[in-house]
Amino acid sequence: MPGLTAPSDYAEEPPRHPALKINSKEPFNAEPHRSALVTSYITPVDFFYKRNHGPIPKVEDLSRYNVYISGLVNKPIQLSMADIWALPKYNVTATLQCAGNRRTAMSKVRKVRGVGWDISALGNATWGGAKLSDVLELVGIPKLSSVTSLGGKHVEFVSVDKCKEEKGGPYTASIPLKQATDPDADVLLAYEMNGEVLNRDHGYPLRVVVPGVIGARSVKWLDSINIIEEECQGFFTQKDYKMFPPTVDWDNINWSTRRPQMDFPVQSAICTLEDVDVIKEGKARIAGYALSGGGRGIERVDISVDGGKTWVEARRYQKDNVPYVSDGPQSDKWAWVLFEATLDIPANAEIVAKAVDSAANVQPENVEDIWNLRGILNTSWHRIKIQNASCVGRSKL
Repeated sequence: MPGLTAPSDYAEEPPRHPALKINSKEPFNAEPHRSALVTSYITPVDFFYKRNHGPIPKVEDLSRYNVYISGLVNKPIQLSMADIWALPKYNVTATLQCAGNRRTAMSKVRKVRGVGWDISALGNATWGGAKLSDVLELVGIPKLSSVTSLGGKHVEFVSVDKCKEEKGGPYTASIPLKQATDPDADVLLAYEMNGEVLNRDHGYPLRVVVPGVIGARSVKWLDSINIIEEECQGFFTQKDYKMFPPTVDWDNINWSTRRPQMDFPVQSAICTLEDVDVIKEGKARIAGYALSGGGRGIERVDISVDGGKTWVEARRYQKDNVPYVSDGPQSDKWAWVLFEATLDIPANAEIVAKAVDSAANVQPENVEDIWNLRGILNTSWHRIKIQNASCVGRSKL
């Protein structure tokens, strides 16, 4: 694309924060330490997880950059950044989460394929940009449309990013037209993140943000938008990011039997402790995040210090001085909820967190029950096994 190009190698990668845990150097995939996630409701850009499939695209000349919108529409157009900036701007606070978040725990059950993410392949940001529903009106598609006059039912996003999985072709994804044209779905063509211009890692100059949906559908470095009859046929829609049962392996998989994953299920994780931790006797603060897809809020977070035999409800919060209500008008429906509880920790405790969303969906107890060959959507109870300092001391006598 004129103005925005995808490099053929990794010689011009942007700088990254040295505290990130690098899971893959080329392409660059990294996450912050878990403890950094709960230091603020809004995740700083430097500590927002980085998920890439190739070298980071680079803007050569922003004035020559355009987004093409075509397909099953009556009046295809191309839009410059000036055209997009001229549309009404919206700020939407939304959590993006990689479908592979917590994959390492699933890989301990049986081998899976994919980047070895711990629990920090997600982040919460305030995204600024134009609503996709406003953009699509420019090509004659009214709001709340489920099909165009020419039969378009899906909106495909095409990136400048080139991927080996696409044999050097672009990264693509799609969402239903009825979601794209719904103003309340808050799908954005975003050019800002946390009040600043997007940086290269996060899609500069323009990206899609699809709240409540796995991060794979929020395409970065947007090249074009196609209105199509069927869902996107790209690799990451048809041959990845689908949820299979534990009985399916690489010898018997049939990708066509499952729909592409969209909403992410209810999820939670503890961020203030790790399995390797040794803590002193007495009380300890247990804190972490909880979230659910599709705009569903978090109704409850339960914490156990005895492996799930007994439970205590944690305090939930989002913004300072604003009480959190799962479906409240002052709550951010697309964003995570942070939680905390201060509890007495017994010797050699197994601390567990599980969340319940506003539709009464509950995290599954055991990772074995949801194991899948790609290691996606590990939303099982999050478990931390720690030792009491006094017990460790006695063991050394």
